[in-house]
Amino acid sequence: MMLKFGTKAETLAALNGVRLSASIPFSIYFSYGEWIEDHHAIIRSVHDNIPGRLIVRSSCLAEDNHFHSNAGAFLSVANVEIDCLASAVSQVFSSYGDHPDDNEQVLIQPMLEHVVLSGVAFSHDPSTCSPYRVINWHEGNDTAFITSGCGGRIWVSSSHVSSNKIENPYISQVIKLIDELLIYFGGMPVDCEFAFTKSGDRLTLWLLQARPLILKAQPDSDKEHHNKLRQIVDKVELGMCEHPFLMGKRTVYGVMPDWNPAEIIGLRPKPLALSLYRELITDSTWAYQRNNYGYRNLRSFPLMLHFYGMPYIDVRISFNSFIPAHLPDNVAGKLVDAYIDRLLEKPYLHDKVEFEIVYSCYTLDLHERLQSLKNEGFSEREIASITEHLKELTNKIIDPELGLWKEDASKLDILKERREILLQSSIGTLDTIYWLIEDTKRYGTLPFAGLARAGFIAVQFLKSLVRVGVFTQHDYDAFMNSLTTVSGQLSHDRAILSKELFLNKYGHLRPGTYDIESPRYDEAPDLYFDWSSSSSSSTAINPPFSLTINQMKSISALLKEHGLKSDVVGLFEFLESGIELREWSKFEFTRNLSDIIALVGSYGESLGFSQDEMSYCDIAIFKELQVGAINPVDSIRRSIDVGMSRYKDSLKIILPPVITSPDDVWGFELSEANPNFITQGITTGHVVTDSNKDNFSGAIIFIQSADPGYDWIFSYPIAGLVTAWGGANSHMAIRAGELGIPAVIGAGEVLFKKWSSFSRIKINCAAKKVDILS
Repeated sequence: MMLKFGTKAETLAALNGVRLSASIPFSIYFSYGEWIEDHHAIIRSVHDNIPGRLIVRSSCLAEDNHFHSNAGAFLSVANVEIDCLASAVSQVFSSYGDHPDDNEQVLIQPMLEHVVLSGVAFSHDPSTCSPYRVINWHEGNDTAFITSGCGGRIWVSSSHVSSNKIENPYISQVIKLIDELLIYFGGMPVDCEFAFTKSGDRLTLWLLQARPLILKAQPDSDKEHHNKLRQIVDKVELGMCEHPFLMGKRTVYGVMPDWNPAEIIGLRPKPLALSLYRELITDSTWAYQRNNYGYRNLRSFPLMLHFYGMPYIDVRISFNSFIPAHLPDNVAGKLVDAYIDRLLEKPYLHDKVEFEIVYSCYTLDLHERLQSLKNEGFSEREIASITEHLKELTNKIIDPELGLWKEDASKLDILKERREILLQSSIGTLDTIYWLIEDTKRYGTLPFAGLARAGFIAVQFLKSLVRVGVFTQHDYDAFMNSLTTVSGQLSHDRAILSKELFLNKYGHLRPGTYDIESPRYDEAPDLYFDWSSSSSSSTAINPPFSLTINQMKSISALLKEHGLKSDVVGLFEFLESGIELREWSKFEFTRNLSDIIALVGSYGESLGFSQDEMSYCDIAIFKELQVGAINPVDSIRRSIDVGMSRYKDSLKIILPPVITSPDDVWGFELSEANPNFITQGITTGHVVTDSNKDNFSGAIIFIQSADPGYDWIFSYPIAGLVTAWGGANSHMAIRAGELGIPAVIGAGEVLFKKWSSFSRIKINCAAKKVDILS
């Protein structure tokens, strides 16, 4: 039996005549003309047929149709007593406009009692238009919680996942209901509201509303979508097998562990950005430098793979690379498996693996931290071996004379010198792009990878000073605030330099460091800065940090006690330089990167391609053009066409941030993250989710990533910052801490979407809490 959608009331009435796995509340509906003609008769009918409290719901002709849902546009009144029914009905009709049409309707239903769970469900994901069953629910008796935009839990599964294969009984029943509705409405995408009530042991699913789901594009067929997911599942299954050259029995995939692709290039980067990130860092550079610093040799292992263009880190490869090079294989294998088990138990730590999961260096509290390994089957001898190998590795890195970070820092000068020579040469655009890429890897991202490692170790060592009681949290914050960072210097220079001098120094920066469609500062300076007035950021220099005599004595004694081959002065030179040079090296190598992107754009333009088209191009084609006598227009066109097709596919796929098994590709709960709260401050402000700088004053700014190209935001008097992606040691986390701006870094998709939907929020970093104000 094929049904057609009507008004909210008419659709529910039609569904009452067919067999469904859900119940439909008894309903009475009537038109405005009928209400005007004899509202007393209608009230008597409601009184006689629906006992108890009522809900008066809109059933307007302008909502729930095939063109517009107008969800929430019209009033519904809950918890109405029969004596107040006339007033409630009048309010609902009034919400339709000053002069409702006689055919407009109102729907009256009983208020459900003993509600234990309620929500909304879609047969297709509204964002990707793909056949995913998306269920957003809230446990509790408030049936308006989800529809009012307050968040809740989210389940996503492919249309091919049978309801009887889902363990959660609530989700299973709702998916069965969606499948039934699709049959009755001829496969037309559907959106429904539901609730569960419980009386004793009896659980009842209620269908409260069903309407057409308006999609912005024609969805893939179930078969097309299934084939794409099947290929991802096959890739994940293959990756889960043991590998002869890797420790660990299995792997996990994540968008944030190690080199954080979600933060740097996004969840669905265009092909140029993805291929640049692979070329410059994750295909090989990352492993060379980690091995140079004393960790296991993972050379030739790409760290990042992609599922239809969506980048994921192979966590087993990452965890192998944090193992000291000379740690015996049997212990190394156990350690990798233990790390993976920890992430499986707490997947929300995927953006904090180096602080919460792995042991990547020696710290003053390492002995205490390693004790948890006893519960994971490690012997005292194995723990001692891990300790000694981490100590050996750390001593080589922090050595005052021979520390590897010093050699890496010196390479940045070579990078700068060679870049200036290349840009002034006449070797041609393709050769210039090629050599900028090669130099970026050798003298840019390679030393950056090493200095980033030094920066991570420095932060962990500082945190251990707090944990052993030598530092207070105030000491830690004071040390971090005393550092000279690129971001701090940028704000200082913004206040004192002319526009020309400022752009000469910082013009290469862009929000979305790898994104050709994101203008550089010097390409669109008025987009980012208000040049009519001086920067609102303070130009004051933070006071230098100094140790007390007692702290120096304590640290000196601890260094000797722990066998660390550095004195206090040498250690603090490392701690300061490690954190500062991490930022400066990123600043320098992104000059090359930004020039590469600009040259790719100009070369494409010379051949008739727009920047948008070039964003779909793979950077590998430029290496091919440099070595081969081939038609550049045809080659780039083919690369663009392939990239466009793949990017369109990536827009149709939803995957969880952490993939722990092949089954996660078919269905998963999109869980909330464990955000990083920066500073101990409290702030309140209006929410701004766009780049309109006129709204920034006193605002809490929401941006997707903690990309350093967003530094321009700090030139405005913002109240706070929230990012969807980013770790505790990310650029924007350091910057927010430096300026004392309360921030939530790495909120994750669920919380980011929830908080950004409101107009005003309060961030309490000390309490690690975000409150909705309006």
